[in-house]
Amino acid sequence: MSTVPAARPDPDPRDVKRWRRYLADEQAEAAVYRDLASRRSGEEREILLALADAEGRHEAHWRALLGDHVGKPLRGDIRTRILGFLARRFGSVFVLALAQRAETRSPYPNDADATASMGADEKIHEEVVRALATRGRNRLSGTFRAAVFGANDGLVSNLALVLGISGSGVSNQIVLITGMAGLLAGALSMGAGEYVSVRSQRELLEASNPGPAASEAVGLLDVDANELALVYRARGMSAEEADQRAAEVLANSTFGAADVVDDHEAVGTGFGAAAASFCFFASGAIIPVLPYLFGLEGMTALIVASVLVGIALLTTGVVVGLLSGGPPFKRALRQLAIGYGAAGATYLLGMLFGTSL
Repeated sequence: MSTVPAARPDPDPRDVKRWRRYLADEQAEAAVYRDLASRRSGEEREILLALADAEGRHEAHWRALLGDHVGKPLRGDIRTRILGFLARRFGSVFVLALAQRAETRSPYPNDADATASMGADEKIHEEVVRALATRGRNRLSGTFRAAVFGANDGLVSNLALVLGISGSGVSNQIVLITGMAGLLAGALSMGAGEYVSVRSQRELLEASNPGPAASEAVGLLDVDANELALVYRARGMSAEEADQRAAEVLANSTFGAADVVDDHEAVGTGFGAAAASFCFFASGAIIPVLPYLFGLEGMTALIVASVLVGIALLTTGVVVGLLSGGPPFKRALRQLAIGYGAAGATYLLGMLFGTSL
């Protein structure tokens, strides 16, 4: 357990400045966790409030060291203030992901004026926030994956198509028609593929449900010698667990879908998934076509389309980075490099085929 240090009678002004900065950061981080807790309930709320209390203990450490040198309250660093702004207005998984990254930057392990337990606290805080952020990531992973991948596919594939056909030297009208055709073809293909995928998954789940004959047979089974326990053993239970489960079912004379399908996640409707996939792809694929829709031509249209797609790719990369807890700008540059690489290669091929015609 950490103890409160005694104030130093005549500390170095540089130390005072550093301690006051630490004090302000701890106050700001505690406020972030309290703001996040105010938008949650149950266990998550309790965890976030406990993190705020831990930051309060660190605050007390620096306040005690400063003694009479506390001075006027400072504001937290710019990153913590931005985090607090987002927490007050959104309270989402994005904020938790940012808080996770903030915990990794703690200087305490390398600061002689911070206790060893304070440095250890910050490392554990990172894991706590990571676990909370993971809960949120799991809740939106399916929708988020479909949104990002669908939009990203639309951005890259249609930019490559538009640049490739432009490089061949065709008219602006043909480029526009080709871009719109690519949008519709890609979106319909994505939608159809998602429909088939979800529909197939639902059919697989339905195939796992027991037939009505099994339910009717339960009441007629011999209590001392029956095969119901084999159903549960086939599903992975131990012989003891299977016998116990079978005894419970026999006592109640009920055997249905809940007794067979326990571990599957619910899936949406095929039409809903298809519509979402169609819209996600189309939202990305329309961007490279916008300059041509507004009458731009030639190299001007190509440059504007490339810039618009570049901004969109950077945005999706930053979002992926924030949610994954990784460096957002590195993810953004990776998205940009992949998208521009594919589009640039297609443009060069378009130029090659155009000159050979």
